[in-house]
Amino acid sequence: MIKQRIITSIVALPLLILLLGYANPAVFSVFVALVLFLSLIEFNRMGLGAEHRFEQWLASATGASVIALLFYEQEALLFPLFTAAVLVFSLLFLFRLSVITEVHHRLGWIVLGLVYLPFLLGHLIPLRMLVDGRQWIFLTLIAIMSCDTCAYFVGSKIGKRKLYPAVSPNKSVEGAIGGVVGSVLGVLLAKVSFLPIIGFFDAVLIGLLLGGMGQLGDLFESLLKRACQVKDSGNMIPGHGGILDRLDSLLFAFPLIYYIARYGYGS
Repeated sequence: MIKQRIITSIVALPLLILLLGYANPAVFSVFVALVLFLSLIEFNRMGLGAEHRFEQWLASATGASVIALLFYEQEALLFPLFTAAVLVFSLLFLFRLSVITEVHHRLGWIVLGLVYLPFLLGHLIPLRMLVDGRQWIFLTLIAIMSCDTCAYFVGSKIGKRKLYPAVSPNKSVEGAIGGVVGSVLGVLLAKVSFLPIIGFFDAVLIGLLLGGMGQLGDLFESLLKRACQVKDSGNMIPGHGGILDRLDSLLFAFPLIYYIARYGYGS
C-alpha cells in the first residue's frame, strides 16, 4: 500500500503542479469538470451500488455541467438547472423505482450529490479566475497537505484521546491539533514563498480556518462512508482509495479560501 501511494504521488503531483501552474482557465475547467464527473460517479455508486445506473450517470453529467456555467459566468442558470434536475429525477424515481420504501433514501442521495460536490468543488472555477487565483489554490493545497501530514504523524505518535470515534475511530484530538498547526505552517510557507499580500496574523488565521474546515470535510466524508458501510469511496487512485478520499478536505476548504481571496483581498 505504501509503495502504491508513493508511485501514485510521484506521477500525480508533478502533473497537478503543471496543470495549476501553466494550464489556461479553459483547460483547467475541463480538468475540474472531469474530476467532478468521476467524483459523482464514485459518490453515487457508493450510496446506490448497482441500482439506478441510468440515474447515476445522468446525475454525474448534470453535476459536471455546473463547471461550464461557472466558466462562462452564467451563475444565474444554476437555479433553473438545479430545479430541472430535481424535477427530472423526481419523475424518474416516480416511474422507475422498484422498492417504494427506499425512494426517500435513493432520491435523497442523488440530490445530496448534486449539492455536495458541484457547489463546493465548483468554487475552484471563480477562484482560478481571480488575479492571484493560482497562488490561492496552491496555498490551499499546501495547507491541506500539511494538515493531513502533521495530523497523521502527530496522531500516530502521541494520539491518545479519540476525536470522534463514531465517525472516524482512528483520529485523535492530538492529531487534529497537530493538523491545525501543520496548516498554519503551510500557509506561512505560502506567504513567504509566493503570496506576500497576506499579513502574518492573517496567515495564522487563514491557517487555523483551513486546518479546521479541512478536517471537518474529512469527517463529513467519513460519515458518508460509515453510512454506506464502505472503507473507501472507490479505488480510482491506486494506494489512495477513491477520488473523494483525496478531495474530502478540499471540498470544505476551497469555498472558504475563495471568499477570503475575493472579499478579503479583492483579488
